[in-house]
Amino acid sequence: MLPCAKNCGNKASMKRPKTGEAVCQNCFYAAFEDEVHNTIVKNNLFKPGDFVAVAASGGKDSTVLAYIMKLLNERHNYGLKLVLLSVDEGITGYRDDSLETVKRNEVQYNIPLKICSYKELYGWTMDEIVREVGRKNNCTFCGVFRRQALDRGAMLLEVDKIVTGHNADDVAETILMNLLRGDVARLQRCTNITTGAEGALPRCKPFKYTYEKEIVMYAYFKKLDYFSTECIYSPNAYRGHVRTLIKDLERIKPSSIVDIIHSGEALSIREGVKMPTQGVCKRCKYISSQDLCKACVLLEGLNKGLPKLGVGKSSKVKEQLAIINGESNGDNTRKRGCCGSGGECQSNNSPEAETMKCCSSSTKQSKRQSKKSQAKARLAAEKTAPPPDLSEVYNERDADEEFDFFGCGGGTDLLQSLNMDDEDDVRNTADPGDIENLGQLAGRLLHKRNNAP
Repeated sequence: MLPCAKNCGNKASMKRPKTGEAVCQNCFYAAFEDEVHNTIVKNNLFKPGDFVAVAASGGKDSTVLAYIMKLLNERHNYGLKLVLLSVDEGITGYRDDSLETVKRNEVQYNIPLKICSYKELYGWTMDEIVREVGRKNNCTFCGVFRRQALDRGAMLLEVDKIVTGHNADDVAETILMNLLRGDVARLQRCTNITTGAEGALPRCKPFKYTYEKEIVMYAYFKKLDYFSTECIYSPNAYRGHVRTLIKDLERIKPSSIVDIIHSGEALSIREGVKMPTQGVCKRCKYISSQDLCKACVLLEGLNKGLPKLGVGKSSKVKEQLAIINGESNGDNTRKRGCCGSGGECQSNNSPEAETMKCCSSSTKQSKRQSKKSQAKARLAAEKTAPPPDLSEVYNERDADEEFDFFGCGGGTDLLQSLNMDDEDDVRNTADPGDIENLGQLAGRLLHKRNNAP
């Protein structure tokens, strides 16, 4: 067995995922705690006398955070007053069990606990929301509501700051998510160790540079009481795909996580780029860059029987809200009940929800007709056009899913999708999984089909 890299005389019992050092448990504890302390001090996260709410879910991150905050507060005399703040989303079989863990932590760490619930704040539980919206977009609702619920609970407690258990993996995932979405505003903010400083309640991330694996190892070796079951609705979350990518990168190069964080910190926005201005929601007075905050828009949809109202681009949401509320939106020709396409809606005298459904279905139908017309025109042009440049075929992705080669799976599936039987072409490709070869094959088969008698 290797000796501890810290030259303490003990045998190494583990290898740190972050640095690759072989260390004993005691040296790991010391290094882990010192790194969190240095992060707090270097970034001036607290000042003596602060009343701090620890966001506690019962999971590994928040449990270790509560333990570390109490430990460092006593060891280094931060002078903080701590309180545990939990949110009950109303997820049967998940949150009710995790809250039992938080209640045990309250006794174990001697820190008072405050629990806020979605039902009290919004009139809905997540189980009820999922029954309305399905499992595709439920994380949008939970993320928005949970963030606001934490702030509302903290305001009731009159705390100075909130600390969350977001670790280095979480920050790296958020950077990539905002990068893939092209969300410049959030991409600029998400790397900050303290967010919301311009508002009433700043949020701090003491674990910003702490790896998730090391948090798990610390909780395991310290035998901390935490809840490890994943949320039953989270497997469908968009973040899950980015998390898989991050784990693959970490497996290849462990420093990938902190490298992504440093890259996000180094990004800057060019002067002259218009950024959303932060204001307050006209309805609930919560911080928002729109007239209505996201939570109010989502609640509006739920309460009016249109659960997917707030899911999508803000411009479309504004348009739909104007129709629901009977506003002209500056266009005198576009009245309630009008589909906006020159024709009158079939349900002019119907309730608002029915009017919205009619307008929405009419718009979708016109878009489908437009796509079909474009596809037919494209096929007609291809029949009379010369053979395509096969070297560029794989770069062109058809707008209509009906003719999308990249959705066919490749190989024999590609032939079946084109209703042809030319397996020789498949065998002649150097690699059936190679996109360029499949693109060339698709081009040849499409040309052959279009010119067939």
